[in-house]
Amino acid sequence: MNRATISRWARLIARVLLGLALTSAGISHLGSARAEFQAQVPPWVPLDPDFVVLASGVVEILLGVALVVLPRFAPWVGIATALFFIAIFPGNISQFVNGIDAFGLDTDLARGVRLLFQPLLVLWALWSTGGWALIKRQVAKWNPSHSS
Repeated sequence: MNRATISRWARLIARVLLGLALTSAGISHLGSARAEFQAQVPPWVPLDPDFVVLASGVVEILLGVALVVLPRFAPWVGIATALFFIAIFPGNISQFVNGIDAFGLDTDLARGVRLLFQPLLVLWALWSTGGWALIKRQVAKWNPSHSS
């Protein structure tokens, strides 16, 4: 197996694992962990926390399934997934700042470490799907002087 083949397989496995994880998390939004997810909705969000949790759960399920079953659109789904991870980041910040215990994160250290993993999820989504390469190609189209 050459390096390119190994890289393709690694990205495929990473994409499918991310898709399965998102689908599972989305399902838990709708049931078993609903109350814990509600605790993460920042108090400044002008929507009912239950609605936010249910809606984000549906989005997670849709993104997760799309990551697994729509390989042709993987770069676009990866970008959408990365944007979703960025959009929910304020919930993680709120959990840290307000000292909210949820998901076993019951210390500032645990909540702080969780914050550090959110950018890794963004990178995982972009790398495993080819989303990062798509962004670079689009930027190069719009600005040929930055095609590196």
